[in-house]
Amino acid sequence: MNYFEYRNDQLYAEDVPIADLARRINTPFFVYSARTLRRHFRVFDEAFAGTDHLVCYAMKALSNLSILKLFASMGAGFDIVSVGELMRCLRIGADPRKIVFSGVGKTDEEIAAALEAGILMINVESRPELHRVAEVAGRMKHRAPVSLRVNPDLDPGTHPHISTGHRDSKFGVPLSQVDEYYAEASALAQLEIVGLSTHIGSQITEMAPFAEAGRKVAAIVGRLRSAGIALKYLDLGGGLGIPYQEQPPLPSEYARALLKPVAGLGLKIITEPGRVMVGNAGVFVTRVLYNKETDVKRFVVIDGAMNDLIRPVLYQAYHAIVPVDRRMPGKTVTADIVGPVCESGDFFAREREMAEPAEGDLLAVMSAGAYGFVMSSNYNSRPRAPEVIVDGAEVHVIRERESFEDLIRGEHIVSLKPA
Repeated sequence: MNYFEYRNDQLYAEDVPIADLARRINTPFFVYSARTLRRHFRVFDEAFAGTDHLVCYAMKALSNLSILKLFASMGAGFDIVSVGELMRCLRIGADPRKIVFSGVGKTDEEIAAALEAGILMINVESRPELHRVAEVAGRMKHRAPVSLRVNPDLDPGTHPHISTGHRDSKFGVPLSQVDEYYAEASALAQLEIVGLSTHIGSQITEMAPFAEAGRKVAAIVGRLRSAGIALKYLDLGGGLGIPYQEQPPLPSEYARALLKPVAGLGLKIITEPGRVMVGNAGVFVTRVLYNKETDVKRFVVIDGAMNDLIRPVLYQAYHAIVPVDRRMPGKTVTADIVGPVCESGDFFAREREMAEPAEGDLLAVMSAGAYGFVMSSNYNSRPRAPEVIVDGAEVHVIRERESFEDLIRGEHIVSLKPA
């Protein structure tokens, strides 16, 4: 659930009318609900009660410092995929011993920064990376804590761009090579083998893929023990979906499916939820510029664009789009909701049935907390939107709208001779 609701036909973020925010901040902007964020973390964490576990928030979903600080205060660790994300964690005072570093392309500088910070473990995804971590650790006179990420070779039934557990994915070590990878790692004195990791994708709404991945990694843990390789951590990744249109299982059901095949292994369980924490805790607010009607099509042109929220065009993703003020609905129309960017792919919805809005009306694009602002860009030299968090009746701007000076920071004008 979330804390965006209508009161007297006005959409509220907790105790604040979104229309009031739009008057103060102007559109477009992202607004997050602190109450929703707290609830989502608490419900997810409590689903694993009774199990030695650590919830490492996958911060690639939404990485604003204030939100990271909130999760850290509730006991969260972090799943990172870049040195920039590591620096964000350190900036808000996160415990490095609760940070897991994933990703297939870590540089020497990133590996060194992670080791210097003293993070919990590095999830290694290839043989060259295994040796690169050992080399960097050797130069630093460190012993690097590593986990090998296993690709379990299964189809999680999600969009191909966010499916990471199938055989032809770039992620993880193939099942057929896991044992030899661990044997090789155990022979490298600069490495401390502490765990095994897997992650099969995102926005998964069925439990069977999680259970199957659990069975496969449990078998690997058994073989490693027989070979004398003892682990401390079992990182089962994330991937639980949220209700854009579909109805995914509850975190409690997810936890039962995930834990059943690995029960009795005696390892600390690490999970990496991202979208399920923040997706429905955020809304993108935009204003209608024009209603355009051609002989074949109707368009609602808004001031938000694909540079603000790219999910509809990148993933063919569905987002509910609702009026901020629903007191005076127009006639029902079928329209494309599009932005001003100079691309045919700049749309939020195709052939969407809706109450026709008037020019100047506010629309709320729901479930925009995950992979919204973090994937935004300055395409068409558009400044990125501000981020706002509401906590009860309190409003905090946690990222200012970018200015023109922000857009050109770092650029240099040089005088080039004409041809």
